[in-house]
Amino acid sequence: MTKTIIFDFGNVFINLDIEGAIKHTFNSFKIDALSEEMTAFNSFYEQGLISTKEFIEFYVENFPNISKEEIIDIWNFMLKDFPKHRLEFLKQLKATSKYKLILLSNTNELHIDSIKKTIPFYDEFKNYFDAFYLSHEINLRKPNKDIFDFVLTENKLIANECLFIDDNEDNCKTSKFLGIKTWHINPKTEDITNLFKLKSELFN
Repeated sequence: MTKTIIFDFGNVFINLDIEGAIKHTFNSFKIDALSEEMTAFNSFYEQGLISTKEFIEFYVENFPNISKEEIIDIWNFMLKDFPKHRLEFLKQLKATSKYKLILLSNTNELHIDSIKKTIPFYDEFKNYFDAFYLSHEINLRKPNKDIFDFVLTENKLIANECLFIDDNEDNCKTSKFLGIKTWHINPKTEDITNLFKLKSELFN
C-alpha cells in the first residue's frame, strides 16, 4: 500500500519549457551544443557544489559579450507558469492526511529565487509537504541512486510503500530499480491533478 508520495517540481507542478530553453540557450550563446565543461558546471551548480557567483562568472568568462543579467535571463528562460489548480490539488491532498508528501527536485538557487519572485504562493506550496528537498541544498541530484537512498533513510521509508512522480525517464528508472512505484508523467498529455483517476492502481 502506498503511504508516501514523492513529487518532482518542474513539469509536475510548475510548467517548464525545456526544449525552448535549449534552443534559446544555443541561439544566445551562438553554439550548437553544450560543451562538456558547461554540462559539468551546470551539474555542479544543481548540486550546490559551486555558488551562484561562481556559476555566473564561469559563463561571463566564456561568453564575454553577454552580460550577467542576460545570463540569468537565459538560465531562467525554462521557468513558466504554476497553474493554481495544482496548488489546490496539493492542498486537498494534504488535508486528507492519507499520505506523507515529499518534494524532490533537481534545481538551483537562481531558479528558486526566480520562482519566489514570480509565484506568490511558493511558501504556501512548500508548507504542504512533510519534507522538501532541493538538489542544491542537499548536494545530491537525480537520477543518482544516492539521492533516493537519502530520502528513504531520512524519512524511514519502505521503498515499495512509496510512489515517485517525475517527468524525467532516467529519474524514474532509478526509482523503479530501488523498488519504488513510479509514474513517469507526460506533461504534454497528463496533469498531476488527475493522479487518482489515471494511476489508481499505484495505490493498492
